[in-house]
Amino acid sequence: MNAIRLLRLAMRGVNTNRTRSFLTVLGILIGVASVIVLVSVGNGSAIAVAKRFDALGTNTLTVLSGGFGRGARGGGAQLSMKDVVALRDPEYKSVVRNVVPVVSAQSIVGTYAEATTTVARVTGTEPEMVDAGNWDVQSGRYFDTGEVEDRQRVAVIGARVADNLFGTEIQPVGQQISLANIAFEIVGVLAPKGSSGNTDQDDIAFVPITTAQDTLVGRTSLNQIVVQATSRKTTTEAQAAVTTVLSSRYPSTNGSSFAVLNQASLLQSSNDSSKTLTVLLAAVAAISLLVGGIGIMNIMLVTVTERTREIGIRKAVGAPKSAILGQFLFEASVLGAVGGAVGVAVGLIGSRFKIAGTVPVVRWDSVALALFVAVAISVFFGFYPANRAASMRPIDALRHE
Repeated sequence: MNAIRLLRLAMRGVNTNRTRSFLTVLGILIGVASVIVLVSVGNGSAIAVAKRFDALGTNTLTVLSGGFGRGARGGGAQLSMKDVVALRDPEYKSVVRNVVPVVSAQSIVGTYAEATTTVARVTGTEPEMVDAGNWDVQSGRYFDTGEVEDRQRVAVIGARVADNLFGTEIQPVGQQISLANIAFEIVGVLAPKGSSGNTDQDDIAFVPITTAQDTLVGRTSLNQIVVQATSRKTTTEAQAAVTTVLSSRYPSTNGSSFAVLNQASLLQSSNDSSKTLTVLLAAVAAISLLVGGIGIMNIMLVTVTERTREIGIRKAVGAPKSAILGQFLFEASVLGAVGGAVGVAVGLIGSRFKIAGTVPVVRWDSVALALFVAVAISVFFGFYPANRAASMRPIDALRHE
């Protein structure tokens, strides 16, 4: 029997009980849609994390004193400009591009005319931070080395600070603002960068490190040192160089006196976690597909029982076993294909909405795989009922009441 004839018979069987067929299709639909949406959420989460790390710079290292969160009070090293000079040794120029000192002050009140805002972080640093931190200046410019040496009171502010103080009517560049009651001239505004975790990277201001030490923090020690490797591939070598230099300067007998945070390693760990999460989400969704396949087997068994006399008549007039087997397999395949196709449509529509704060990003390989698995599961679970129907003896089928 040709495929067109088998398909026609299968469609007739599906239409015989539309409500039952609809409920069977619904199980496959939910499974396919769940796989697409959940994989898209996992993929979107991984991409969002990667973008946040790219914004920070994946070839950067951050040197902290003592360890994460301990600082000098935890027995850590008092990082200073001498450490910066040591790390700028020409010996390491093949793996280290920039070494940037950083001091910072948190929650500084900024004012302009009648407007007031609390700047989350005011960072004292050097011009190389633009490159090391992957910052772009949207308008104006960044301060230069001469302004650092002359301790000029100039500032480059983030987009959030600019909006809070100047709105859309006033051009910030060239204006005077007050940071902690100290006047600074705005020389540039940074391009919007978004958030990184709980940190708003647009709620920031950069000033020359010398000025920050004189006016905002009142000390010469550094909060951290940002080291930019020559490329992402040389980040590990740069980390080894940093560790070697600082270990010789701060030998520790009671644990580490400094810590080196590797953005590339954190990104890799985050990607690994995201992949694991995506696999788990897909596995959970795949259970729905499995349940849908079991539903198809159940429905096909009922169908075979209801149509036993029909099967007997067909076999009595000479229909071969392959024709009976093909008819019911086609019927199961049609249910799976229809459920899979509608499930793909529902999944793609569902992936257009933000879910749990994440923008889903569709992985087309997961769409193709979900559709293939839907049909494959339908054929697999439909084989037993189809084989049962095809193996009936005509006389037994005709006697069935």
